[in-house]
Amino acid sequence: MNWASFYAVISGVNRHSTGIGRIWLSVLFIFRILVLVVAAESVWGDEKSGFTCNTQQPGCNSVCYDHFFPISHIRLWALQLILVSTPALLVAMHVAHRRHVDKRLYKLSGRTNPKDLEQIKTQKMKITGALWWTYVISLLFRIIFEVIFMYVFYMIYPGYKMIRLVKCDSYPCPNTVDCFVSRPTEKTVFTVFMLAASGVCILLNIAEVVFLVGKACSKHLHNAGDSTMGAWIQQKLCSY
Repeated sequence: MNWASFYAVISGVNRHSTGIGRIWLSVLFIFRILVLVVAAESVWGDEKSGFTCNTQQPGCNSVCYDHFFPISHIRLWALQLILVSTPALLVAMHVAHRRHVDKRLYKLSGRTNPKDLEQIKTQKMKITGALWWTYVISLLFRIIFEVIFMYVFYMIYPGYKMIRLVKCDSYPCPNTVDCFVSRPTEKTVFTVFMLAASGVCILLNIAEVVFLVGKACSKHLHNAGDSTMGAWIQQKLCSY
């Protein structure tokens, strides 16, 4: 997968987000995508070939490996990163629609200044109105996907610790055989690191939701207060 193109799409969406959202993108790219591509893939490069069992029975190694490692860590993390980042495309589509409407209204007004059209194309959208709902929904989906993958990972690999020795009695193994995992300590370190980065992303997403909701509530209360004050002043003026 071309992670550079993937990052370009997500970063294009992220320019319309809050400061917390930009921190989330940095954590996603540096501590998850970059680590996955540069380091983790090489650590798990011998995942299949380094898994050995103390038997020469044909097929025993493959069956035992499939039983204890039904999904590769690398593929699971790659799928997680794709699904977690996909909700940002909702914001991208919403922003594209807003820009299309703005350009259409601008052309209908009879103005055709290329600089103004370019400004509409590159301007940063404020997270208000319908875009606010789209953005918050995308954050909720991110949190849900992250939690689901953390749960799935725990169900497949309880304890998040890479085991050193597994005992397998699946057919066609002749009896219960011992199978050994290559570099279990190194893989445990990377597993804990990737899960910790996922936890940080969850906290950042929750913080951004709280920030947006709090900002919206504060603005609503402020507007309500101004309306009440305006009505009170109008009432006093009319009483004279």
